[in-house]
Amino acid sequence: MVTRISLRGRILLFFVALAAGAIAALAVGLWFGYHREGNPDMLNAFVQGAVAAGFLILALVTWIWFLFDTHIARPIDKVASAMRARAHADVAHDFAADDARYLGDLAAAASATAATIAQTRGALAETLQRETARLSSDKNKLEQLLADVPPAVLLCTARHHLVFYNGVARQMLAGSPRPVCLDRNVFDYLSEGPIRDAHHRLIESADPDAVVEFICLSPCGQSRLAGRMRLASDNGGDGGAYVMTLRDVTTEVAAYARRDVLLGDVFLQIRPSVSRLRRLAADQAERHLTDDVIRSDIETLDTILDGLEARFESCRSDGWPMSPTDARELASQLRRELHGLGLSLDTEAAEVAVRCNAFDIVSLLAHVAARVNGATSAAQFHLVISEVGDAAELAISWSGTPVTPEALQAWLNEPVYDGGVTSETILRAHGNTLSVGFLAGRPAILTRLRPIEKLRPMGTDLSRHVVYDFDLLSRMQYDKLSEARLDALTYVVFDTETTGLLPEQGDEIVQIAAVRIVNGKRVKSEVFNLLVNPGRPIPGSATAIHGVSDAMVADAVSVQEAIRQFHRFAEGAVLVAHNAPFDMEFLYRREKEIGLRFLHPILDTVLVSATAFGPAETHTLDALAVRLGVHIEDEDRHTALGDAIATADVFIKLKDMLAGQGLVRFGDVLISLRSHQRLVRDLNDQVHAS
Repeated sequence: MVTRISLRGRILLFFVALAAGAIAALAVGLWFGYHREGNPDMLNAFVQGAVAAGFLILALVTWIWFLFDTHIARPIDKVASAMRARAHADVAHDFAADDARYLGDLAAAASATAATIAQTRGALAETLQRETARLSSDKNKLEQLLADVPPAVLLCTARHHLVFYNGVARQMLAGSPRPVCLDRNVFDYLSEGPIRDAHHRLIESADPDAVVEFICLSPCGQSRLAGRMRLASDNGGDGGAYVMTLRDVTTEVAAYARRDVLLGDVFLQIRPSVSRLRRLAADQAERHLTDDVIRSDIETLDTILDGLEARFESCRSDGWPMSPTDARELASQLRRELHGLGLSLDTEAAEVAVRCNAFDIVSLLAHVAARVNGATSAAQFHLVISEVGDAAELAISWSGTPVTPEALQAWLNEPVYDGGVTSETILRAHGNTLSVGFLAGRPAILTRLRPIEKLRPMGTDLSRHVVYDFDLLSRMQYDKLSEARLDALTYVVFDTETTGLLPEQGDEIVQIAAVRIVNGKRVKSEVFNLLVNPGRPIPGSATAIHGVSDAMVADAVSVQEAIRQFHRFAEGAVLVAHNAPFDMEFLYRREKEIGLRFLHPILDTVLVSATAFGPAETHTLDALAVRLGVHIEDEDRHTALGDAIATADVFIKLKDMLAGQGLVRFGDVLISLRSHQRLVRDLNDQVHAS
């Protein structure tokens, strides 16, 4: 029981016992002396002397305890905390030994020990770095290759939680209300039935190399995704883990559907006329009517075939090798092609995508430009790609002599590149033609490409990257949260910037940001960061601190929407914040409005720091960052994202220090935190009691 009391508490108890013992000894001595004399007149003198001596003893013991606490107990705690920080939190800088000058050689010995540990760790790290340099290089190359793989690639545990995803997967699943994150359930993003069925078939299959194909729906249900699934061979002990690739086949399915309808219409519309012609040709009795009827049916068939041919030409652009190509990229490719021929090209391209075979179109236009150069000596060309209705009009013009339609037709019959493919063949595949004309008074060759698509902006976070943590495959699952090891939990570390410090008086959030810690590591690509319109002016004093002004949040989301999105991001995680009651108050007061509750377990880094370093230390974020060697850029301090990242890095180091103290399970940590509630109230009781 006594071992649960801190060192300073035990020393205090020692001096209390010493004072009590001294006073008791004094009382016994006076009592014995009084009874030896047996004179009642001396009782008052004995009592007064005992009281005076008792106060003097208390004062003397208190003074000695204060000196002992200040110069011995506190420095010992500081030295112990500093050594734990360097042993478990990877802190490298020397600790100040001035406060421990009364500990004799202990502080110097501890500093030397910490330095030796740091040197040994540094030497070991250097050796490991040399040994793993090639592996790290190969790993980076593999990540880049996987990031560029066209299909979406996901690795999931048997519980269907994400362990790996590439950039294509993140883009494909981005339509879900929930952001794509490690350790989240894949059914948050994809239809559940087909995936469970495919996984069940794989588990029941006796073939470890079996592959199951399936079709599922995208997050919004608007896209069809073709999937392939197989069990992961190197699964970290999770026999049900599986690899899944997804490909968007919405366009292909629609194209096949249109072609099926087209073929059905061919039989439906042409067969009656053909049957009638056959019948009339065989009926000699109505021979005199045959010519007129045949002529009418032929005209009908001709009209039908014209319509079917137009529909067929539109189907040509549905599948491979036709694909959406940015008109600006098409212009850039043509410029590079002409540069190789010694010709120059200026371009103006609209921000649209055209569905075409880009290689064939560029080869065709380069071929025509080369023939124009041979016929007119023009070496400078100008390409304009503009949006006209449902098509993109391409006009390549030059200064000088125009070309004749006959010359253009002759060029179209020539091979464009090896293989005998002619310009006419390329145009026919695109349902297109070339014509001569003028653009801004200059001779030009004109064509159109259809259909066109509006370019969709791509998020900056969808660049070439993969996100993974293969240790999730072997991570243990716990039925009770209190029994879970700290690294077995997922954390969302967040921070808010506000209009002021009084939420009960109407202050609101102006920015909220968060990062995720999975398997004990911060996932750098999984970030939540939103500016928020507070619905009220932001005081200049608040803007001076966090830099968020009224103009910056004029078009931002509302407080309710921001909290709703944050709730989705933090779903299933432990919330972590520095001085959590302040930030949580802004979330709690909006629960009824948004119809959601924050029932998450909550850790406050102020309380965690008090457990790791003792309550007597300073527990501000800046002090913790300095103490634990976490660097915060000046421009990032007092921004929601900057503070959230700093808090996350501090928490990871504090968590490792707790593990060094034997606090490795979440329940043990909560019990330890409650002993420091006088610093900041613990919100877990409030959450679970409500």
